[in-house]
Amino acid sequence: MNQHQQATQFLSAIDNDWAQLISIVGACTFDAEAEPELNPYQALVQAVAYQQLHGKAGDAIFAKFKNHFGGFPAPEALIKAQFDDLRACGFSGRKIETIQGIANGAISGLVPSRADAENMRDTELIERLVTLKGIGQWTVEMMLMFTLARMDILPADDFAVLEGYKRLKKLEVVPKRKEIAEIGKAWSPHRTIASWYLWRVPK
Repeated sequence: MNQHQQATQFLSAIDNDWAQLISIVGACTFDAEAEPELNPYQALVQAVAYQQLHGKAGDAIFAKFKNHFGGFPAPEALIKAQFDDLRACGFSGRKIETIQGIANGAISGLVPSRADAENMRDTELIERLVTLKGIGQWTVEMMLMFTLARMDILPADDFAVLEGYKRLKKLEVVPKRKEIAEIGKAWSPHRTIASWYLWRVPK
């Protein structure tokens, strides 16, 4: 039994709502969506490209970005890039400031290498990376989940997670961040997979 199967078995045993959700959604395909080939610098830049955008719009901007550089740029190349060139890719002024700040962080060591990140705790990475301008906890949590494959992450600020739990439990109102963080303790050590299923609660 792999760890995703262990997670679904664990979550199904919580109550009938979870068991029914997992039965409807089916087997977890988290691995198909993960991007373990990225390093933290690349994962954060990519996350910023997609921030506040629908998937297709993010895809278009990210494709233009990589095309401009002939692939994913090294931090040094991103820092030297012209503002107007990055604007032409579709980045806002604020996002340009953010991705160049990430590049600076990668050069200074604030943004760790993949090898260093593998040896750091979740809380340590979050505390460190949210000091970057324009990077919030949610962005770091997405990196922890989809790049570093950390299996016990609950993005409590994620609207789709909150909305999913509301539908799962047929609640009148969406739970607050603190409430879902507290409720989610019962899903540990499988909170990443719990989040994956909450994103898929039928409407």
